[in-house]
Amino acid sequence: MSLSRRLGALMRSAVRSPAARRAARDLTRSAAAAVRSGARGTGGMVSEADDAAVRRDESSRHRDRHSAAPDGDAGQAPTAQALADRRSTPPPAISYAPRADGDPDPGEVVWGWVPFEEDITRGKDRPVLVLAQEDALIGGDDGEGEVLVALMLTSRDRTRPGGVGTDEHGNTWVDIGNGSWDAKGRPSEVRVDRLLRLRPSAVRREGGRLDRDRFDQVAQAASAVHGWGDGSHTPR
Repeated sequence: MSLSRRLGALMRSAVRSPAARRAARDLTRSAAAAVRSGARGTGGMVSEADDAAVRRDESSRHRDRHSAAPDGDAGQAPTAQALADRRSTPPPAISYAPRADGDPDPGEVVWGWVPFEEDITRGKDRPVLVLAQEDALIGGDDGEGEVLVALMLTSRDRTRPGGVGTDEHGNTWVDIGNGSWDAKGRPSEVRVDRLLRLRPSAVRREGGRLDRDRFDQVAQAASAVHGWGDGSHTPR
Protein backbone atom coordinates (compact mmCIF):
# COMPACT_ATOMS: atom_id res chain seq x y z
CA MET A 1 0.00 0.00 0.00
CA SER A 2 1.31 3.43 -0.93
CA LEU A 3 2.21 5.99 1.71
CA SER A 4 -0.71 8.25 0.72
CA ARG A 5 -3.17 5.38 1.08
CA ARG A 6 -1.77 4.46 4.46
CA LEU A 7 -2.11 8.04 5.64
CA GLY A 8 -5.67 8.19 4.33
CA ALA A 9 -6.56 4.95 6.16
CA LEU A 10 -5.08 6.28 9.40
CA MET A 11 -7.08 9.50 9.11
CA ARG A 12 -10.31 7.64 8.44
CA SER A 13 -9.63 5.38 11.44
CA ALA A 14 -8.98 8.39 13.64
CA VAL A 15 -12.22 10.04 12.54
CA ARG A 16 -14.17 6.92 13.45
CA SER A 17 -12.49 6.71 16.87
CA PRO A 18 -14.78 7.90 19.75
CA ALA A 19 -11.72 9.23 21.57
CA ALA A 20 -10.71 11.28 18.55
CA ARG A 21 -14.21 12.67 18.15
CA ARG A 22 -14.34 13.61 21.83
CA ALA A 23 -10.97 15.33 21.57
CA ALA A 24 -12.17 17.30 18.54
CA ARG A 25 -15.36 18.35 20.38
CA ASP A 26 -13.37 19.43 23.42
CA LEU A 27 -11.03 21.47 21.22
CA THR A 28 -14.00 23.14 19.54
CA ARG A 29 -15.58 23.95 22.90
CA SER A 30 -12.36 25.43 24.24
CA ALA A 31 -11.92 27.56 21.14
CA ALA A 32 -15.50 28.83 21.35
CA ALA A 33 -15.11 29.69 25.01
CA ALA A 34 -11.85 31.52 24.29
CA VAL A 35 -13.50 33.54 21.52
CA ARG A 36 -16.33 34.56 23.84
CA SER A 37 -13.98 35.45 26.66
CA GLY A 38 -11.66 37.44 24.40
CA ALA A 39 -14.51 39.33 22.77
CA ARG A 40 -15.98 40.33 26.09
CA GLY A 41 -12.60 41.28 27.55
CA THR A 42 -11.81 43.61 24.63
CA GLY A 43 -15.27 45.07 24.33
CA GLY A 44 -15.92 43.06 21.18
CA MET A 45 -19.24 41.50 20.23
CA VAL A 46 -20.11 37.85 19.91
CA SER A 47 -22.76 37.04 17.36
CA GLU A 48 -26.05 35.66 18.61
CA ALA A 49 -25.48 32.56 16.51
CA ASP A 50 -22.08 31.88 18.12
CA ASP A 51 -23.46 32.52 21.59
CA ALA A 52 -26.43 30.23 21.01
CA ALA A 53 -24.13 27.51 19.64
CA VAL A 54 -22.00 27.58 22.77
CA ARG A 55 -25.08 27.48 25.01
CA ARG A 56 -26.42 24.48 23.07
CA ASP A 57 -23.07 22.75 23.46
CA GLU A 58 -22.99 23.37 27.21
CA SER A 59 -26.57 22.13 27.52
CA SER A 60 -25.67 19.01 25.55
CA ARG A 61 -22.75 18.30 27.84
CA HIS A 62 -25.03 18.64 30.86
CA ARG A 63 -27.50 16.14 29.38
CA ASP A 64 -24.69 13.72 28.56
CA ARG A 65 -23.40 13.79 32.12
CA HIS A 66 -26.89 13.35 33.50
CA SER A 67 -27.76 10.43 31.22
CA ALA A 68 -24.45 8.73 31.91
CA ALA A 69 -24.88 8.96 35.68
CA PRO A 70 -26.03 5.81 37.48
CA ASP A 71 -29.60 5.53 38.68
CA GLY A 72 -30.45 7.05 42.04
CA ASP A 73 -29.83 5.05 45.18
CA ALA A 74 -32.71 2.58 45.46
CA GLY A 75 -32.41 2.77 49.23
CA GLN A 76 -33.07 6.50 49.41
CA ALA A 77 -36.31 7.59 51.03
CA PRO A 78 -39.06 8.68 48.64
CA THR A 79 -39.79 12.37 49.14
CA ALA A 80 -41.83 13.11 52.28
CA GLN A 81 -42.80 9.46 52.83
CA ALA A 82 -40.57 8.28 55.66
CA LEU A 83 -42.15 8.44 59.11
CA ALA A 84 -40.73 7.50 62.49
CA ASP A 85 -41.93 4.24 64.02
CA ARG A 86 -45.12 4.28 66.09
CA ARG A 87 -45.05 4.45 69.85
CA SER A 88 -46.54 1.52 71.72
CA THR A 89 -48.99 3.81 73.48
CA PRO A 90 -51.78 4.45 73.12
CA PRO A 91 -52.79 1.07 71.67
CA PRO A 92 -53.89 1.29 68.03
CA ALA A 93 -57.52 0.50 67.18
CA ILE A 94 -56.76 -2.76 65.40
CA SER A 95 -59.47 -3.95 63.04
CA TYR A 96 -59.92 -6.65 60.44
CA ALA A 97 -61.47 -5.08 57.35
CA PRO A 98 -59.88 -6.31 54.09
CA ARG A 99 -61.67 -5.06 50.98
CA ALA A 100 -60.94 -5.56 47.31
CA ASP A 101 -61.01 -1.82 46.63
CA GLY A 102 -57.43 -1.14 45.61
CA ASP A 103 -56.70 0.64 48.92
CA PRO A 104 -54.59 -0.72 51.78
CA ASP A 105 -56.92 -1.99 54.51
CA PRO A 106 -56.40 -3.68 57.90
CA GLY A 107 -55.97 -7.40 57.40
CA GLU A 108 -54.23 -7.01 54.05
CA VAL A 109 -50.62 -7.62 53.12
CA VAL A 110 -49.43 -4.80 50.88
CA TRP A 111 -46.12 -3.78 49.37
CA GLY A 112 -44.66 -0.47 50.45
CA TRP A 113 -41.47 1.46 51.13
CA VAL A 114 -40.28 0.57 54.64
CA PRO A 115 -37.54 2.66 56.28
CA PHE A 116 -34.64 0.98 58.04
CA GLU A 117 -34.96 1.02 61.81
CA GLU A 118 -31.56 2.66 62.33
CA ASP A 119 -31.98 5.29 59.57
CA ILE A 120 -35.42 6.27 58.30
CA THR A 121 -33.91 8.15 55.34
CA ARG A 122 -33.07 4.76 53.81
CA GLY A 123 -35.08 1.60 53.37
CA LYS A 124 -36.53 -0.84 50.86
CA ASP A 125 -39.77 -2.06 49.33
CA ARG A 126 -41.17 -4.98 51.23
CA PRO A 127 -44.51 -6.56 52.20
CA VAL A 128 -46.23 -5.37 55.35
CA LEU A 129 -49.37 -6.42 57.22
CA VAL A 130 -51.74 -3.54 57.89
CA LEU A 131 -53.08 -3.55 61.47
CA ALA A 132 -54.94 -0.24 61.66
CA GLN A 133 -55.55 3.19 60.17
CA GLU A 134 -55.32 6.28 62.34
CA ASP A 135 -54.39 9.95 62.48
CA ALA A 136 -50.65 10.47 62.20
CA LEU A 137 -50.38 12.27 65.54
CA ILE A 138 -51.96 9.51 67.62
CA GLY A 139 -48.81 7.40 67.73
CA GLY A 140 -46.12 9.79 66.52
CA ASP A 141 -44.94 13.37 66.26
CA ASP A 142 -44.40 13.62 62.51
CA GLY A 143 -46.70 13.47 59.53
CA GLU A 144 -50.29 14.56 59.13
CA GLY A 145 -53.55 13.06 58.00
CA GLU A 146 -54.19 9.35 57.97
CA VAL A 147 -51.40 6.81 58.30
CA LEU A 148 -51.27 3.03 58.29
CA VAL A 149 -50.05 1.09 61.31
CA ALA A 150 -48.31 -1.94 59.89
CA LEU A 151 -45.87 -4.78 60.58
CA MET A 152 -43.05 -5.85 58.30
CA LEU A 153 -42.81 -9.34 56.78
CA THR A 154 -39.80 -11.44 55.93
CA SER A 155 -39.30 -14.74 54.14
CA ARG A 156 -36.30 -15.57 56.32
CA ASP A 157 -36.85 -18.35 58.82
CA ARG A 158 -37.05 -16.84 62.30
CA THR A 159 -39.25 -19.24 64.23
CA ARG A 160 -40.99 -22.61 63.95
CA PRO A 161 -43.96 -23.06 61.58
CA GLY A 162 -47.09 -21.54 63.09
CA GLY A 163 -45.19 -20.37 66.14
CA VAL A 164 -44.04 -17.20 67.87
CA GLY A 165 -40.39 -16.65 68.68
CA THR A 166 -37.78 -14.06 69.62
CA ASP A 167 -34.49 -13.92 67.74
CA GLU A 168 -30.98 -13.11 68.99
CA HIS A 169 -31.64 -9.37 68.48
CA GLY A 170 -34.72 -9.37 70.69
CA ASN A 171 -37.16 -9.09 67.77
CA THR A 172 -40.39 -11.07 68.02
CA TRP A 173 -41.72 -12.93 64.99
CA VAL A 174 -44.96 -14.75 64.20
CA ASP A 175 -44.96 -17.39 61.48
CA ILE A 176 -47.99 -16.92 59.18
CA GLY A 177 -47.14 -19.42 56.44
CA ASN A 178 -47.45 -18.54 52.78
CA GLY A 179 -49.90 -16.46 50.80
CA SER A 180 -50.54 -14.65 47.54
CA TRP A 181 -48.30 -11.76 48.58
CA ASP A 182 -45.23 -13.92 47.77
CA ALA A 183 -45.06 -15.04 44.14
CA LYS A 184 -42.65 -17.85 45.06
CA GLY A 185 -44.98 -19.25 47.69
CA ARG A 186 -42.42 -18.92 50.47
CA PRO A 187 -43.56 -18.97 54.12
CA SER A 188 -43.51 -15.54 55.78
CA GLU A 189 -43.01 -14.28 59.28
CA VAL A 190 -44.29 -11.02 60.78
CA ARG A 191 -42.25 -8.90 63.15
CA VAL A 192 -44.61 -7.69 65.88
CA ASP A 193 -42.29 -5.68 68.17
CA ARG A 194 -41.76 -2.88 65.61
CA LEU A 195 -44.78 -0.75 64.71
CA LEU A 196 -44.48 0.96 61.34
CA ARG A 197 -46.28 4.15 60.35
CA LEU A 198 -46.72 4.42 56.60
CA ARG A 199 -48.42 7.03 54.51
CA PRO A 200 -50.98 5.42 52.18
CA SER A 201 -49.03 6.96 49.29
CA ALA A 202 -46.01 4.83 50.28
CA VAL A 203 -47.94 1.68 49.41
CA ARG A 204 -47.08 0.32 45.96
CA ARG A 205 -49.74 -2.37 45.55
CA GLU A 206 -51.91 -4.88 47.34
CA GLY A 207 -50.34 -8.28 47.87
CA GLY A 208 -53.22 -10.27 49.33
CA ARG A 209 -55.19 -10.72 52.51
CA LEU A 210 -54.45 -12.67 55.65
CA ASP A 211 -57.25 -14.91 56.90
CA ARG A 212 -58.90 -13.94 60.17
CA ASP A 213 -57.36 -16.68 62.32
CA ARG A 214 -53.80 -15.81 61.36
CA PHE A 215 -54.51 -12.09 61.67
CA ASP A 216 -55.85 -12.61 65.20
CA GLN A 217 -52.74 -14.60 66.10
CA VAL A 218 -50.53 -11.71 64.95
CA ALA A 219 -52.68 -9.14 66.79
CA GLN A 220 -52.52 -11.12 70.02
CA ALA A 221 -48.74 -11.48 69.79
CA ALA A 222 -48.38 -7.73 69.15
CA SER A 223 -50.65 -7.02 72.13
CA ALA A 224 -48.50 -9.17 74.41
CA VAL A 225 -45.23 -7.58 73.26
CA HIS A 226 -46.46 -3.97 73.57
CA GLY A 227 -48.42 -4.43 76.78
CA TRP A 228 -51.89 -3.82 75.38
CA GLY A 229 -53.89 -5.47 78.14
CA ASP A 230 -53.30 -9.14 78.93
CA GLY A 231 -52.23 -10.13 75.45
CA SER A 232 -55.68 -11.33 74.44
CA HIS A 233 -56.44 -8.30 72.31
CA THR A 234 -59.20 -9.04 69.82
CA PRO A 235 -59.48 -6.94 66.65
CA ARG A 236 -62.84 -5.43 65.86
